[in-house]
Amino acid sequence: MQELHGEKTGKAKKERTPMPEQPAGERRKNFNEVALGYTKEDALAEASRCLACKEPKCVEGCPVNVDIPGFIQLICEENFEGAIERIKATNALPAICGRVCPQESQCEAHCVLGKKGQPVAIGRLERFCADYEREKGVKSPQVMPPTGKRVAVVGSGPAGLTAAADLAKLGHKVTIFESLHKAGGVLSYGIPEFRLPKEIVRQEIEYIEKLGVEVRPNYIIGRIKTLDELCDDFDAVFLGTGAGLPSFMGIEGENLNGVYSANEFLTRVNLMKAYDPEYDTTVRRGKNVVVVGGGNVAMDAARSAPVSYTHLRAHET
Repeated sequence: MQELHGEKTGKAKKERTPMPEQPAGERRKNFNEVALGYTKEDALAEASRCLACKEPKCVEGCPVNVDIPGFIQLICEENFEGAIERIKATNALPAICGRVCPQESQCEAHCVLGKKGQPVAIGRLERFCADYEREKGVKSPQVMPPTGKRVAVVGSGPAGLTAAADLAKLGHKVTIFESLHKAGGVLSYGIPEFRLPKEIVRQEIEYIEKLGVEVRPNYIIGRIKTLDELCDDFDAVFLGTGAGLPSFMGIEGENLNGVYSANEFLTRVNLMKAYDPEYDTTVRRGKNVVVVGGGNVAMDAARSAPVSYTHLRAHET
């Protein structure tokens, strides 16, 4: 059994355990996931760095208040099933959150080890537990007895999926209405495969469906059914439509051919395989590509472009 947390051993490993990754020369040629995930040995080594704080600030930084010291302790004890159960008590999407949640500004930003060194890699450990469960087989989730209440969730992005899962666990009958042909929202159309494989999204949605949630794709609220009609048919309605509209700078040339918003570019790449010339939805090709911006979305667009394009330049606005 692995040694317990750093506080109990009297010391903590200073450097965080590296994440195994695709070699740089290979990753630029494909859309496969770059970060390969911790091995059991990696996870045990990283978990041993946790100090098991009596008043864990990391939990305060987590939007869904995951019992972070609790699940890390279970990793140290090699009780990986218990660890994922602890995570799923408040987080229905651990395989997704472990990959794309901004831990650096949330839970890990509050880790006391980060004051003088590197914080515990909480997100990587969460991903390890979720991937372990997927490999071993996801257990059928437990839900409370039916309440007889019906709830409509408009949108199947992270907010809609989380709300649906939490409501289903409470015993409510939940139906998700998604306007696109695939559920997942930004998880499916906005985040590239190399950061979040679509198979991971599919399996997380499958877990939520096992809770009793019904997902209806190609269903546009406002066209097929009005919001008022939805309110009449259900006891409650949750609107999780996201912030899908792009932001423009209002400068000359924004409407020219070959100029794309990141939303359109990533949607066409992620949902329509626009990087593949064999498909009818390809984006316009060019030897030089300019990405205006320097945030996560800009980096996703920049990283997606070299697979199809020859040269890339990024400009921070």
